[in-house]
Amino acid sequence: MRKLFTLLVLGSMIMSCGEKKEEKKEGFEMNRTKKETKKETASEGVPVDLDNKGVGPITSVTFDDTVNEEMAAAGKEKFEAICTACHMAEQRMIGPALKGVYERRSPEWVMNMILNPDKMLKEDPIAKALLKEYNNAIMLNQNLKEEEARNLAEYLRTL
Repeated sequence: MRKLFTLLVLGSMIMSCGEKKEEKKEGFEMNRTKKETKKETASEGVPVDLDNKGVGPITSVTFDDTVNEEMAAAGKEKFEAICTACHMAEQRMIGPALKGVYERRSPEWVMNMILNPDKMLKEDPIAKALLKEYNNAIMLNQNLKEEEARNLAEYLRTL
């Protein structure tokens, strides 16, 4: 009898130490534990590179000390017409936020991306990294002239 009792105790101990399986309950369940949410940072995970001029026709851009208001106004008009579907100034959308873009990219790179996104996405390492970060959402070629791209570049200085 004593051996039987010892076996039963030993067996129940082994059974109790086994893997516990949680039962899934159907219906609504409320969990009141506070979860920490990470705020999305304004800066993208792509490194800053002010020396990269990109791939395209623009090799040199020189900004005046002050913003050319006439060019910026024309750039703003063009931006609102074709860019706001994917870009906002201070918030990520389909594409990156553009406020402070010249703190991350050279003016030449920005203009080459505006004028020649197809070639940039194929050949430029930063453009490739941005493409990957933004879920392969490609920037469409808007077939802009250099003057229009320069106006856009000037407008981006005002953001």
